[in-house]
Amino acid sequence: MKIVSDQYLTLKGCKIRYRDTGGTGPVVLLTHGIGSSLETWEAMLAEVDERIRWISWDVPGHGLSDFDANSSDLPTFAELGWQLLDALSVERVVLAGNSMGGAISVLMAGSQPERTDKLGLLNAASMGKHSPMPFRLMTIPILGEILSKPGKMAIKRKIDAIFYNSDAISKRTREMITRNVMRPGASKVFLTILRSMTSLDGQNSALVAQVLGILSSTQIPILFIHGRYDEVVPLAHSEHAQQHSANSSLLILEDCGHTPQLEQPQTVAKALVEFVFLD
Repeated sequence: MKIVSDQYLTLKGCKIRYRDTGGTGPVVLLTHGIGSSLETWEAMLAEVDERIRWISWDVPGHGLSDFDANSSDLPTFAELGWQLLDALSVERVVLAGNSMGGAISVLMAGSQPERTDKLGLLNAASMGKHSPMPFRLMTIPILGEILSKPGKMAIKRKIDAIFYNSDAISKRTREMITRNVMRPGASKVFLTILRSMTSLDGQNSALVAQVLGILSSTQIPILFIHGRYDEVVPLAHSEHAQQHSANSSLLILEDCGHTPQLEQPQTVAKALVEFVFLD
């Protein structure tokens, strides 16, 4: 599938960038992780089934979407996700997300389960307490600002953290990560969201309980996908959540870290397409 053009619409005064392949088939909404953007889905979308309508978007303060001081937490992002779908006249949807985007997808499903056909969760955040030490240290005032300061080291740390084999990533992916890290104001947004999700003790307990509560009580079909060597979100989080989700399965990807849609796009595309069409 060819890359579709960027489009924009305004939600609650905030300009949101999105891409929409169009079509009349099942709809999948793709939501990226913290500090990332919709480009993380490009490699996967090059491999997908064109019978499916794929919509990807930049949440506020990410990619090329506007900053919004009132939109800096996951519940608000989940609400905006439904507003985006409403604006695009989408009634029912498969929600899929990576990392923070996985948690947003769960919150969306929890708020409007009657519109959610299925959930695809790729190394989803907020399903367990553990968080890597650098993330926890960034929740400390001043220290967090120092550790997240834009620059070459921040770019390198991000690449090393989210990829199993950082030497194998494409030039386009490096350029996307560099743009996202170096965008003026992006580090402030990153810290605001991170501190809403994490504390010095680990991931936010109330948010974890909310996400796990939705997953354990829903009958919505769920596909968990997780890279075995993820250094950001442990595989054990998806394993635990899957064991307590009634209508679910787990695909573990070897030689893969935190961003399976970038590291193994063909495998992820195949798994999501089969999941979408699974009765």
